[in-house]
Amino acid sequence: MILQQGLPLLYQQFTALFKKNLLLSWRNKRSTCLQLFSSFFFILVIFCIEEAMKASEASSSAYKNVTDPMLLFSPPILPCEDKFFVKLPCYDFVWSGNNSRRVTDIVSAIMANNPGRPIPTNKVQSFKGPEEVDAWFMSHPLQVPGALHFAERNATVVSYGVQTNSSSEEKRGRIEDPTFKFLIPLQIAAEREIARSLIGDPKFGWSFGFKEFTRPAIIGEAISALKLGSLVTEKELKLRQAMTMMGVFDTAYWLSWLIWEGLLTFVSSLFLVLFGMIFQFDFFLKNSFFVVFLLFLLFQFNMISLAFVLSSFISKSSSATTVGFLVFLISFILQIVSATGFPYSSAYSNSRRAIWSLFPPNTFSAGLKLLLDATSTPESSGISWSERAVCEGGMSTCVISVDIIYQWQVGSFLFWFVLAMYFDNIIPNASGVRKPIFYFLTPGYWTGKGGNKMEEGSIFSCIGSVPPVEHVASEDQDVLEEETLVKQQAMDGIVDPNIAVQIHGLAKTYPGTTKLGCCKCTKTSPFHAVKGLWMNIAKDQLFCMLGPNGAGKTTSISCLTGINPITGGDALIYGDSVRSSVGMSNIRKMIGVCPQFDILWDALSSEEHLHLFASIKGLPPPSINSTAEKLLADVKLTGAAKVRAGSYSGGMKRRLSVAVALIGDPKLTTGMDPITRRHVWDIIQESKKGRAIILTTHSMEEADILSDRIGIMAKGRLRCIGTSIRLKSRFGTGFVATVSFTESKKDNSNASGDSHEPVKRFFNEHLKVEPADENKAFMTFVIPHDKEKLLTGFFEELENRESEFGISDIQLGLATLEEVFLNIARRAELENATTEGIMVTLDLVSGISLEIPVGARFVGIPDTESAENPSGVMVEVYWQQDGSGSMCITGHSSEMRVPQNVLVTRPPSPNALGHKGLRQAVRGIVIDL
Repeated sequence: MILQQGLPLLYQQFTALFKKNLLLSWRNKRSTCLQLFSSFFFILVIFCIEEAMKASEASSSAYKNVTDPMLLFSPPILPCEDKFFVKLPCYDFVWSGNNSRRVTDIVSAIMANNPGRPIPTNKVQSFKGPEEVDAWFMSHPLQVPGALHFAERNATVVSYGVQTNSSSEEKRGRIEDPTFKFLIPLQIAAEREIARSLIGDPKFGWSFGFKEFTRPAIIGEAISALKLGSLVTEKELKLRQAMTMMGVFDTAYWLSWLIWEGLLTFVSSLFLVLFGMIFQFDFFLKNSFFVVFLLFLLFQFNMISLAFVLSSFISKSSSATTVGFLVFLISFILQIVSATGFPYSSAYSNSRRAIWSLFPPNTFSAGLKLLLDATSTPESSGISWSERAVCEGGMSTCVISVDIIYQWQVGSFLFWFVLAMYFDNIIPNASGVRKPIFYFLTPGYWTGKGGNKMEEGSIFSCIGSVPPVEHVASEDQDVLEEETLVKQQAMDGIVDPNIAVQIHGLAKTYPGTTKLGCCKCTKTSPFHAVKGLWMNIAKDQLFCMLGPNGAGKTTSISCLTGINPITGGDALIYGDSVRSSVGMSNIRKMIGVCPQFDILWDALSSEEHLHLFASIKGLPPPSINSTAEKLLADVKLTGAAKVRAGSYSGGMKRRLSVAVALIGDPKLTTGMDPITRRHVWDIIQESKKGRAIILTTHSMEEADILSDRIGIMAKGRLRCIGTSIRLKSRFGTGFVATVSFTESKKDNSNASGDSHEPVKRFFNEHLKVEPADENKAFMTFVIPHDKEKLLTGFFEELENRESEFGISDIQLGLATLEEVFLNIARRAELENATTEGIMVTLDLVSGISLEIPVGARFVGIPDTESAENPSGVMVEVYWQQDGSGSMCITGHSSEMRVPQNVLVTRPPSPNALGHKGLRQAVRGIVIDL
């Protein structure tokens, strides 16, 4: 099948991803409606706040249009209780100068002649001078609104001073002005009574009034917005990784999100302006509709691009909320700074304005200020579209206008969007994969050529180092031959057309880390997950990779598919290197991946999944529907084609993942732990033709049935490789012979197994073996490989004596693949335990406790040698893997003699192996048979 390429593929991927975003939003209607109509609730809140402020500030002339101010005549000295935030007991005023008789009379007259009410003597305090008043103020804060200071200079001159707190105070929306409420009444009273005292006329008076300026009402309003995209969720659920493995273009991915979020932003901004006009805000009514709409639209586009950048640094959706709040908090603080005029004035340089304007809320705040100032009074007409480029200070000193705000917003949007795509490529993902810093400067990035060239610098480690893997030659002859063949082909530059994958010394090491605690520093050593893998994987074959947990098989496949970066070595898939970004791009066009865990959108159906991934893969549009129908039929999901994947069972999701992996007829298909189901096996068997399949599984039955070749890994190394029969014959315990008996013999038997004694003696005399399992119906014998030459004559004689022994059937087979797997895993554990001194205790039936390395099979018991038995006694230890993949002892055989001609060496002291465990146990002797 010829796949789409170039611009047609880019457009096809974009439309498919855009449709995906549309479907997800449509099926999550609650969230989408909240996003679209949040502007209504925002405007409603602003409207309610404004109405509440109008109601609470109705008594203050500062928030009213004052066209004919009221004239205030001789206002009285008010009771101190009318003072906001007063402390009781309080005084109406205090005064100084009580050493003068005239001053005392003047104060008495002020108290008696106060308009509206006389001031009682207990509401006034007198002092000798201003210094005493200040001292009293310090010890009695907020207990008096003001003070009068008098000084009699001579018979015709009396001076005075007024002392009040000039700070305005607010209480429940009302503002108290101390000048008109306390200072002026004290001043009028003092001047009136001083004049009457000097003139000598107690009835003397004059008309005296105060009137404020005519002025407009003060208007205050603030609007802000913040938006963070949904990219982090796709990254956290590894959906982005799945699309990348299918070959999605970064441009198509980002454009699909930008256009979709841009449409939502367009509608949201439109609603915001319309709702503002419906609620009769002057900000929206007086300013041009297009001026306000474009300001909000460009701001939200800027926030989308900023969110794209932040998503490159965030791996958890839970962290996105925290980061979003932090951005809001920073923008709020910076808006306070912008209110001072920084940096949009001629006093600041262009470079400062450029840096400041890169943060979207800064330019948005400046634009809001211009529009708010243009509607601050009832007479203001706002800013029209034709006046958007007009500066308040004139063109000669113009540094900021609405038009300049638009230019900054467009420029910062492009800056953040390009930066988002760049960071997305160079910042390591959760698996550590990234491109070189200057990847866009390589010609291959634009031409798609040079994929067979290895690129360095694609490994990322922020803490610790990545030491090279020490090469250790394999002890297995088959593995050594495979390694030699691959190395020779690599040296000679031979390209075998029948080989799909060539793995050249593949190594993956996770670096050590350092964690600083409050009292100590914790270091972890580097971990070698894969330690130099050399092998070929042929076309039209299924290669099964087996191994216990932590063996390195999943890591190896992750490296081949580009999920994890390679630390050392390389791998060529149809000639393209996985260490080249160009090569990996070419590889993704020809491989399919069925990951270990199903990576699916719960809100999309299986049909929609296949259409999406088929478009990403580049299938021609006319063939997408037919391909999806065929794959759904192959995996038996036709009846559930339109059902959302979130309601599927585990098996249905697995079958859908297999169908996704087979899209586009890939040349290489990799699968990780598919569910053991007969139908999935049929799909895999039918898919082998024309492609290479790499399968990892924990099911030995699955591997035995499906595989053409098997490789078993343990502790990061390839331990054996070959066909299933080859592995069974080499690593199994031997041949398994099952002897079934006739019914007549069973019926005539008196005791279990008594009539079968001749058969047991026959096997023991000829092959030296005992039954591994027996009952009235059959016996099972395990025959070692070293008896293979005797089997032909042995079974001929056994068949001739079938009637004598009462035998109805004889079956001969090899050991199971599961036994082979367990033997390989046990040997790897023994190798590792011997190196690192990992010991366990084996308690024998005789009461002896032996310390043995993990994985040891035959263990000699020290101090059991005798003249008749110079090699001593041993036991066979039975091992099994637990749920976590670790080896554990399940039992042991009875004590038996160590075979003759077996070299037995005394074990080293416990400390020599670095063991500091149980000292009371005896160190067992590991015997290699």
